[in-house]
Amino acid sequence: MSYRDVTFTDELLSDGSVHRRFSDGREEWRWRGQNRQVLWRDNTGATGADELLGARIIKRTFADGRVLYGRDQGYGRTAWGDRTLTVNRTSFGGRAGRLLAAAGVGFALGAIVAPPLAMSFAEEEELRQQAQQASQSSGDSGGGDDGDSWSDDGGGSDDDFG
Repeated sequence: MSYRDVTFTDELLSDGSVHRRFSDGREEWRWRGQNRQVLWRDNTGATGADELLGARIIKRTFADGRVLYGRDQGYGRTAWGDRTLTVNRTSFGGRAGRLLAAAGVGFALGAIVAPPLAMSFAEEEELRQQAQQASQSSGDSGGGDDGDSWSDDGGGSDDDFG
């Protein structure tokens, strides 16, 4: 299975939103929504929401009702159901970044685990519940903070959510 590689960089804006620039010319403006959602609009007029369901699965819902699933591969890489692999270059610097780039990211990081092409509501809800339980057991009270701060991303700043 081959994927189309699309790199991106993120820029934190003064209003707390993020401007994401993709290597294929697309641009997105992203901001935190409620719960585990990131709302977005792009330079083609598309809008929607990305939701981290759990177990590294991301659900992208477009305003027109289409859904696309992705799977976080680690190291800033996300494989999407449309055969796109997005790679975050924002935090890909330093010695490790140079080494991975020199070795070839795919070779150094291993095989891509494909995302689901479709999920039932029950499957999505099960992932949400598992993620909620995991955050509660790790000492996160789950209350008070609606997650609207980009700086409070739990250390996952190299993924699609920070």
